[in-house]
Amino acid sequence: MSTEELSRIAHQWFEAFNQHDLEKLLSLYDENAQHYSPKLKVRQPATNGLIKGKGALRAWWRDSFDRLPSLQYEVVRLTPYQDRVFMEYIRHVEGEEDLRVGEMLEIDHNKIVRSSVFHQ
Repeated sequence: MSTEELSRIAHQWFEAFNQHDLEKLLSLYDENAQHYSPKLKVRQPATNGLIKGKGALRAWWRDSFDRLPSLQYEVVRLTPYQDRVFMEYIRHVEGEEDLRVGEMLEIDHNKIVRSSVFHQ
């Protein structure tokens, strides 16, 4: 994929996330996509931080949007390369300290097949 295509998908991801538009966000993902997050590990220990499939993604993000109505991501940097894009952003939630986050989106046939979140 071109760096422009990868960047376009990343920008669509941020737009959907910041609008809390669950359907738009899910439309960027493959049906069997996998998502890893340290926050999943804490909130849903049985997952060991990894969920699979759009149904699990839907439930996870619906819960996040419901619990954190002020949740917004501020793009710091996008680094597209081959079939993935590394995104650096700042997580803003009212009443919480800002959190610097890294996230890797792996893309196949214009759909996200795996996403991995990195933060402390």
